[in-house]
Amino acid sequence: MKAKLSLSALLADTDALAPGAPYAERQEPPNAWHDQLGQVIAAPIRTLVHAIHSPTSALRAILPEVQRHDAAMRRLSDIELREHATGLRRRLRQTGFEAPLVGECFALVREAASRTLGIRHYDTQLLAGWGLIQGRLVEMATGEGKTVAATLAASTMALAGVPVHVVTVNDYLAQRDADETAPLYDFLGLSVGAVVQKMSKAERRGVYARAIAYCTNKDLAFDYLRDRVSLGARTSKLHLELSKLRGDHSEDDAFVLRGLYFAIVDEADSVFIDEARTPLILSASTDAKSEDVDIDRALTIANALALRQDFRVDWADRRIHLTETGRDRIEALSETFAGIWLRPRPREEIVTQALSAVHLYRRDEHYVVTDNKVQIVDESTGRIMPDRAWERGLHQLIEAKEGVEATARRETLARITYQRLFPRYLRLSGMTGTGKEVSREIRRTYDLDFVRVPLHRPSLRLRCRSVVTPSRASKWQAVADATELLLRETARPILIGTRSVEASEEISAVLGSRGITHTLLNAKQDAAEADVIAQAGQAASVTVATNIAGRGTDIKLEERVAGTGGLHVILTEYHESRRIDRQLIGRCARQGDPGSYATIISFEDAIFATYAPRARRLAQWLFRIDPRLSLGANGLLRWSAQAAAEARARRARMETQANDRRYDQLLAFIGRGE
Repeated sequence: MKAKLSLSALLADTDALAPGAPYAERQEPPNAWHDQLGQVIAAPIRTLVHAIHSPTSALRAILPEVQRHDAAMRRLSDIELREHATGLRRRLRQTGFEAPLVGECFALVREAASRTLGIRHYDTQLLAGWGLIQGRLVEMATGEGKTVAATLAASTMALAGVPVHVVTVNDYLAQRDADETAPLYDFLGLSVGAVVQKMSKAERRGVYARAIAYCTNKDLAFDYLRDRVSLGARTSKLHLELSKLRGDHSEDDAFVLRGLYFAIVDEADSVFIDEARTPLILSASTDAKSEDVDIDRALTIANALALRQDFRVDWADRRIHLTETGRDRIEALSETFAGIWLRPRPREEIVTQALSAVHLYRRDEHYVVTDNKVQIVDESTGRIMPDRAWERGLHQLIEAKEGVEATARRETLARITYQRLFPRYLRLSGMTGTGKEVSREIRRTYDLDFVRVPLHRPSLRLRCRSVVTPSRASKWQAVADATELLLRETARPILIGTRSVEASEEISAVLGSRGITHTLLNAKQDAAEADVIAQAGQAASVTVATNIAGRGTDIKLEERVAGTGGLHVILTEYHESRRIDRQLIGRCARQGDPGSYATIISFEDAIFATYAPRARRLAQWLFRIDPRLSLGANGLLRWSAQAAAEARARRARMETQANDRRYDQLLAFIGRGE
């Protein structure tokens, strides 16, 4: 079992926290069988303890400690408040993060936030901040102010001299949160910045050298991998001191990060779970021109093969399986080719990848084509992932399929999974609006205990009747009908959520044909995200969005909208995870605002065909008897599909983690390290 690593020794060593100090990170424990058995045995015991002693109740101990200093902080002038913050630095280094001192620090940060941001932390945000300090996974309902709550923990740790990383899911949120909270940190004498795409290595190093750095999970992972490659995994104090004695300062210059000290991971379930199926791979370009002929041949052969006869498609796992007939046919079709086509394994691998490019990866769903480039779309967030490419030639095959200029193939230099990266922080914490469903997996993988923070105000969210339609086309008509009716009766703002770029454009076309003015937000328009979200709460506005609108976005309602019922969200397709559905629904009725949501789905939705074909046939049969009966099967249909999807995704994450460990052992064996 992994033990929480105390920061007390680190705080006592001034040199250990200074810029240029040896790389700080937690050593990865061996994946021994007895450790795994211990986790299995401890899990029910921990559940029982939490049932008796609620973690949420334990957090409340911080509230009287904060309140005890509240009046005194209010009386201080700005200069005195800053001087008090300076005094807290020394005391935090001496005594660590005990409740009385953290309570005093929270009271100071709350007063400073009131003066600089015009925001005064709620009690629920104080609870969340205390949970983050303790290294927990904190669930706060969507709209409860996670960004503001994070400033409590970030400020406290930074005042103690601990470098802080606030990790979120995209550049927009990282830059936005850094900019919005900067006045508070500046007041406290803490430097802050954001790491975003297209920054140079020197610029990144400069941001990470600040007290608090906002960054995305992908930037963090790749910067860490670059450090590992540059330093050859020689990150110990001994190795670095020996390098200095030899007069070799190049390794110090190669650092981008200062190490892995304390992280607050925002949208933690998205980072820890949804994005953990794919390893992060640092690669270098190779010459692709010599492979163009093989790519064209593979696509030609793939298009000549017959589904079911020559190959089978596992839609749930997104895999292609060749049959014996298919293997024989590939051999026959390539008998005049040389090179990789002379051996069964390489020719079958490239044709299998070509089949995947043709059948498993769809334009405007898994990727978009912009500026004559294939750009991958993050399925969990709906955003483009710039400078990312599929491995093993798949990206080049998709480029050839789309007829765009081929990019160079990539050679793997280093790789790591989030499951192995984040536990290396000396202290790790996380925030999310939807963590309960995956709390056990996060506890097992990242060693984070789950705690739920209560609502600041009671929720006024209303659930409307679900609608089930027989076809995709009839679904879009039903969505348009509901939109027209709501606009005519109340002029409320409406957010229509879709799963893919393709679906967003389909409903956009239907709305446009009816003359319904609306705004479209998907991976092709994500540069305009801030402007679109700013207008989405206006009266009579209609916004069509992919998962981009599902996380981190705060749709502020126009003042007169609250009296008409608030924002209405229409969910047009269930996602493979219930958490993503909850994130989209959570855009409405935030912090005591009114709001409502409805679900309008069809039997043709891909999730039902892929994960619940039997339940779908039952629901379709009931619908033919009486459309009202299908509503009763809606819950079963959703549960069957999402339970199967989540189980498969969980197995995929475990397989990814196991493969990453094996790959790391192989690299270590040949002397290349991580």
